Amino acid sequence: MGEVWTVLKVLQWTTGYLQERGVDNGRLESELLLADTLGCERIGLYLNFDRPMTGDELKTFRERVGRRARREPLQYIMGQTEFWSLPFKVAPAVLIPRADTEVLVEEALRLAPESRRILDVGTGSGAIAVALAHELPEAQIEAVDISRDALAVAGENAQLNGVAQRVDCHWADMAELPPGPYDLIVSNPPYIETAELEKLMPEVRDHEPRQALDGGADGLSCYRLLTEAARQRLLPGGWLMVEIGCDQASAVSALFSAAGFESVATRKDYAGLDRVVTARQPQTTT
Repeated sequence: MGEVWTVLKVLQWTTGYLQERGVDNGRLESELLLADTLGCERIGLYLNFDRPMTGDELKTFRERVGRRARREPLQYIMGQTEFWSLPFKVAPAVLIPRADTEVLVEEALRLAPESRRILDVGTGSGAIAVALAHELPEAQIEAVDISRDALAVAGENAQLNGVAQRVDCHWADMAELPPGPYDLIVSNPPYIETAELEKLMPEVRDHEPRQALDGGADGLSCYRLLTEAARQRLLPGGWLMVEIGCDQASAVSALFSAAGFESVATRKDYAGLDRVVTARQPQTTT
């Protein structure tokens, strides 16, 4: 008779295995992965520690654990994540939405709650666009990206969250954005310096889309394009809001100020790091 692998035994073994391979929070990730494999909540694991796993369950779980041990992100393995308390599908074509990006959504809702026409540049999974559409029922949002595979994922997420009629996902290059005009332009653009890409964690470096990470030699290439485009496309009094790397606040703020934007400000995330720069189109042009 073969060895019996209970839920608890599998969790204990997997926790150690993942930790040995450099995965942080091995126990938490083991629980999330096993719960997803078994189709239950994490609490369901604790209520069923003594339940033996079937051969098919073990086979599926081992394959998924192997992928995680090779540092494939947990979210890609499960095919889903959460952002703004909403469900999102994710795939290797898009960056995995991070909680830090919710600060950008918070600022948009705080400073521009009356926005009716919004442009989300480099939408990826559609996280920002979908979250804003969920909170602003009168808004019409254009969600653009250079990756057609990413746009397919964004479209699925708009549909999943019931906002597809107000989120238009379509292709656009950052150097040639739709004409607008807009009340609000938001973006979480590529902002990592090219030379720094190889220093990233394996989960990011080896699995997330490079074109969504690479911000050019100084990390500011996309901000320059956005600054010029926003000045031409925002309505008077409209807002430009971008996520930034933790050491880019001064440089991005300087770009915005030099272009003639007003009320340039920085918002920190909940770890105390600079995360979002906001700027306002003047009410009158000179």
